[in-house]
Amino acid sequence: MIKRIVVGAHYGLKDWIAQRATAAIMMIYSLLMTVVLLIVRPSTFEAWQGVFANGVIKFLTFLFCVSLFYHVWIGVRDIWMDYVKATGLRLTLHVLTVTALVGYTAWAAAILWRL
Repeated sequence: MIKRIVVGAHYGLKDWIAQRATAAIMMIYSLLMTVVLLIVRPSTFEAWQGVFANGVIKFLTFLFCVSLFYHVWIGVRDIWMDYVKATGLRLTLHVLTVTALVGYTAWAAAILWRL
């Protein structure tokens, strides 16, 4: 019996599944919010605030944002790894991308749970 020695970063399948899972979460959220908005039909700022005052909607919206940002991270990271050959530049782009996405996540939370 031959034992295969597997080396490398092992990103392939795990990240492929993660992107499909985050895409599914975003699709379900989009369909759910379409239904909610068709029922509520908010036409004023106060009505929109009312939709997002619901704790479940806030949580699902934040889950959507986290899914979106993780989905983006996987895709952009792969682009940097595939097309940027200079290690220092690639590392810099990774750090800038992660910093932006973490900042966007915090910003989304601040908007959703603003007093």
